[in-house]
Amino acid sequence: MSIILGIDPGSRFTGYGVIKQNGRQFEYLGSGCIKALSQGDDLGSRLQTIFTGVSEIIRQFNPDQFAIEQVFMAKNPDSALKLGQARGAAIVAATNNSLVIAEYSARQIKQAVVGTGAADKSQVQHMVKSILKLPATPQADAADALAVALCHAHSFSAIAKLAGQATKTVRRRLR
Repeated sequence: MSIILGIDPGSRFTGYGVIKQNGRQFEYLGSGCIKALSQGDDLGSRLQTIFTGVSEIIRQFNPDQFAIEQVFMAKNPDSALKLGQARGAAIVAATNNSLVIAEYSARQIKQAVVGTGAADKSQVQHMVKSILKLPATPQADAADALAVALCHAHSFSAIAKLAGQATKTVRRRLR
């Protein structure tokens, strides 16, 4: 059993999603957005809000795994830089709580949850709602964060399965 915190970083809205994985079963624990808008245009204050918010979520849910979306190259380099800084604030919060960081591209996340790396936000929201058996469609940033957590769960399970098969192969060779 694992508790996974997924983060969809943003300099104004950072989505978070927390799930519990028990084998192939997923349980929704919580999700939402850290809103860094109230701090105006002061980037330092917004990054502090993200750091504090992620730290509080970690204290509240006590995850043992942390996954975050990678920076993609946007049309606007300034936007990509701010996104990277928001990711950094979230990553520092995770590192301060001794969590190992897993990173996934937007394409990997969409592929894991929807089945195609070209999925749009509404498709991601629909599949997250379906997989986690939610009564309502989550807000876009929260759904993206839950998708990050689900992607990590699938990836981590696949790696563990491969590691288990490798161990079985080694044991057979040792006999």
